[in-house]
Amino acid sequence: MRKILKLSRSLTEPIDHISHTYTFISFDPEIHRQAWLNLNNKIFEVHPDQGNWALADLENRMLESWFDPKGFFLCVDNEIIVGFCWTKIHNDFVNQEPFGELYVIGVDPEFSNKGIGKAVCTEGLIYLREKGLSSAILYVDEDNAAGIGLYKSLGFN
Repeated sequence: MRKILKLSRSLTEPIDHISHTYTFISFDPEIHRQAWLNLNNKIFEVHPDQGNWALADLENRMLESWFDPKGFFLCVDNEIIVGFCWTKIHNDFVNQEPFGELYVIGVDPEFSNKGIGKAVCTEGLIYLREKGLSSAILYVDEDNAAGIGLYKSLGFN
């Protein structure tokens, strides 16, 4: 049986950019939708929720009130998307402060262990902090040891 962990962290302290040689850009649906979809499906090939998306799945998410392409970061190497961090802001709860989420995070397996995941997640956290949010969450499969290690290194508990 699959077990999902919900991790959280504060955004009240400053967050420093991570030094890297990659280019980070915001998602542009007109330019990046198919390339992102192809990478997403490659990364999450066997994932029950995130893998095997059709274009309609992406388009449905882009129609959600929380979708903001400025909070959808792409890591690009030689004009090819090699990683991403898609953020989400939850501001529709009654009697609760808005909070951020690292909604979907992925790195091309051919580029793993190069610091892309940490760098792109950091960009997402900085974005959420700059939006005035004081906390962030993410969800991760309990058996994703590499992901949990990354998120703990970023201050998630």
